[in-house]
Amino acid sequence: MTKDDVKEILSKYKTVAVVGASRDLSKDSHRVAKYLQSQGFRIIPVNPTADKILGEKCYKSLLEMPANVQKTIEIVDVFRPSSETPAIMEQTVKIKERYDKPYVVWMQLGIINEQAAEIARQAGITVVMNRCMMQEYRKLFPNPS
Repeated sequence: MTKDDVKEILSKYKTVAVVGASRDLSKDSHRVAKYLQSQGFRIIPVNPTADKILGEKCYKSLLEMPANVQKTIEIVDVFRPSSETPAIMEQTVKIKERYDKPYVVWMQLGIINEQAAEIARQAGITVVMNRCMMQEYRKLFPNPS
């Protein structure tokens, strides 16, 4: 994944399902989602124990979202342990089969699972692994000071 590839993803796609979004302000998933939201991304939080995160309705899983929400997802941003990613990819692929989206699965820093990545790639989904969306965005689109 080149710098240009990442820049294209972050420029082109603005609706992000954040799997593992947290209400806890100290958690990376909360800070990253809040940052992305502040940069104009639409955040769709996925957390089975929350009703709302960052002012957005929260869903228990990707497949529990209503169709009108599922079909808007462009990026699935994963903040769950690597061992849980194959199951998340299976859900993502089901949505892709229905709506030809999402286009990208983004596994955050420290989340590496080749099996999950292969599931997504086989379905034609671009995979970014072991990178932080917020860090990449800040590098590629620095705010003028």
